[in-house]
Amino acid sequence: MVYIPRFSGLLAALILAGCTTQGTLTHEAEKENAKESKPLDVASVVRRTIPASVKDREGWAQDLATTFESQKLPPTLENICSVLAVAQQESNYQSDPVVPGLNKIAWKEIDKRAERLHIPPLLVHTALKIPSPNGKSYSERLDKVRTEKELSAIFDDMIGMVPMGQKLFGSFNPVRTGGPMQVSVAFAEQHNDGYPWKREGTVRQEVFSRRGGLWFGTYHLLNYPASYTAPIYRFADFNAGLYASRNAAFQNAVSKATGVKLALDGDLIAYGSSEAGGTELAVRKLGAQLGMSDRDIRRQLERGDSQKLEETKLYREVYRLAEKRSGKTLPREILPGIKLESPKITRNLTTAWFAKRVDDRRAACMAQN
Repeated sequence: MVYIPRFSGLLAALILAGCTTQGTLTHEAEKENAKESKPLDVASVVRRTIPASVKDREGWAQDLATTFESQKLPPTLENICSVLAVAQQESNYQSDPVVPGLNKIAWKEIDKRAERLHIPPLLVHTALKIPSPNGKSYSERLDKVRTEKELSAIFDDMIGMVPMGQKLFGSFNPVRTGGPMQVSVAFAEQHNDGYPWKREGTVRQEVFSRRGGLWFGTYHLLNYPASYTAPIYRFADFNAGLYASRNAAFQNAVSKATGVKLALDGDLIAYGSSEAGGTELAVRKLGAQLGMSDRDIRRQLERGDSQKLEETKLYREVYRLAEKRSGKTLPREILPGIKLESPKITRNLTTAWFAKRVDDRRAACMAQN
């Protein structure tokens, strides 16, 4: 998308487990757990799951099978269905989905960019009337653009060809996510080691392909360690950032320990800034009780983008203080409270809504298989 600052099966098992004593699973729950964790043939699951109307279903099956093999991911039903659920939610199994009104969104982005640089819009619109490499003017292509892949290619051309292109855009391409799983281009550019296919173009261009979108999207969804008890929290992370669900729960603990109301958005520090954000300032109030300096607090909060945060003194002690004050065990995972912002979104949607929608699709996939 154009970026504007990207269990029923388990529930049944938990209910059944709750009906037993001394932690012993019932026969039904054991079968359910075995079904979720049994290694499967990825391609076969894909063929059974995606609708017959999807173009090149065999291509989807082979691309996802190669993805799991190259990333050495466990080919369990839960993992396969999790990837398919995200692809269905984000693109309805289309490698380059059509975005309604994308031409208007593109022109708005261009005008906003020109305004920030104090360049008259008329001057920009005139410059875009020159022919592009495919013979049509940039204006014509923008007027008819339908997919993010097309829009990304137009911007790449404009940066190098249009008068003032470098001044107006530099290396700025507003299309920052794309492909069947709407994965971040920046994420793909940072995580392309082990990519199993020979690239014919840039990493950005691969993101907009079926195989590339699946590979980088799967990497983002599954290829990091997390202590979550259910897939829904990974779906929230996919939308809000790695460990956002774990971090939102930690923010809740900080709020309980300090009495400071915090946005449970998963952002523990103000990244890209030396200034302290709301969560960091709240934790500092506990500095004396934690026996930690502001510098120590900052250094440990910076581990919020990895599982290592859970190994820190800060993480352990904040929960100890929060649970002592609240008198109960606090969750280690919470769906972040983030409103989704994008020109493509016309409804009041949140990360929690996204995660629940994807989780419903995952559950349906697992029931189907």
